[in-house]
Amino acid sequence: MSKPPLADVTDAVAAALPTASLGGLSDENLLATTRGIEALGRYVDALRVTAAGEIAARSRTEDGPAGLAARKGCRSANELLQRLTQISGSTGAARLGLAALTRRGTALSGAAMPAKFDHVRVALETGNLGVDAAVALTKNLAPLQDRVHPDALDAAERELVASATGTSPDSSVPASADEIRIQASVWRAALDPDGLEPDEAHAMAKRGFRLGPERNGLVPVSGGLLPEAAGRVKRLFDAYLTPTTAPAFLHEEELADKEAGNDPRTKDQQRHDILIGVLDAMARSGDTPTIGGAAPTVLVTVRAEDLETGGAGYADGVESPLSPTTVEQLVCTGGIQKIVIGKNGRIVKLGSAERCFTAPQRRAITARDGGCLIPGCSIPAGWCEVHHVVPAAAGGPTHPDNGVLLCWFHHRTIDTSGWAIRMRAGAPEVQAPPWLDHTRRWHPATKSRSTMASRVHGP
Repeated sequence: MSKPPLADVTDAVAAALPTASLGGLSDENLLATTRGIEALGRYVDALRVTAAGEIAARSRTEDGPAGLAARKGCRSANELLQRLTQISGSTGAARLGLAALTRRGTALSGAAMPAKFDHVRVALETGNLGVDAAVALTKNLAPLQDRVHPDALDAAERELVASATGTSPDSSVPASADEIRIQASVWRAALDPDGLEPDEAHAMAKRGFRLGPERNGLVPVSGGLLPEAAGRVKRLFDAYLTPTTAPAFLHEEELADKEAGNDPRTKDQQRHDILIGVLDAMARSGDTPTIGGAAPTVLVTVRAEDLETGGAGYADGVESPLSPTTVEQLVCTGGIQKIVIGKNGRIVKLGSAERCFTAPQRRAITARDGGCLIPGCSIPAGWCEVHHVVPAAAGGPTHPDNGVLLCWFHHRTIDTSGWAIRMRAGAPEVQAPPWLDHTRRWHPATKSRSTMASRVHGP
């Protein structure tokens, strides 16, 4: 009995890189091997999409019983794919949908015609573009094919493919599928702003919030929120779930219990409890916590000489001393206020706050950066801290031209992770670590969709 097609290739890959061998690799070899595996996977994914498209082409409804799927006892190409490959129906539909947009047609003369998204097709076939990014791109641009000039659509496709493959003039670091989805939505809005109105009108008609009948002690909640309403709800949850401020609605006894051990609640359970706490707090005083208006205020004391030489600090309510790195991060984020205390413990002098970005400055930086500036990081702006690019201790000003948004993790590790940030004419640029981008090119960085839109529209 002959081997099935590609059996030798499969055996060769398995022999060259046994799964168990990965544990013995060095860090650098592991990263290089992972990159190689993903490149191989992208090419295999392209073959999967192409094969699905070919099966669909041979299973057309108009072919009736003569179609490939019908001859194999299946109702559709998707069902045949599912039975043949053991994938889910949704995965089969995604492959078939992408294949329909990237499969080349044939003219009456027999000559090959470009695919609807030919730049995506080429990038897929060469293994430079992943399926997730291709789906995110085409899903946003496909509805515009009958509404936008082909040249404009081609330009958008070309730019997005370049961004996803790391061949853009602006960046040699490939954008993730999630980032491509956001970028593609910006292009869609820029190319077809009138198209947003029907979508919003449909959403307005479908909006709603429902409380269902109680079942097993719980009242189910369902419905749909308009994007701007969802944004407000998410910001409210952000405010309460941010580790440095949450949960503001708990009493002191509850806080003590919470700090005694890890929170056993899931995120959904926390959101439920937050909603009740917010309603309770609003009923009592109308106060809700702020998050974007000012940096979280954490009282940390450190001797002036220790601040200069890198000594420990002490936070109110925290038993363990804070490392010099933590102290510097908190100073960078929340500023510093000098207090002179006499030998008898009396406060002799109280200085003004320094090195602290104001609420208007933070809002301006948020509008420019849109979130943590490190590519691939999805932490929203409300959870981020403002980082002095040039440290205040080195003479860096507390000004939007010297401040960028970084999440807590990337702020803490900015000096050790290999990522670098600089300001150029007041706009931030990032440089990836050498293991990610050996070219060490600087490129503009932003998560702000308004800033992205400005680049799409041009000056």
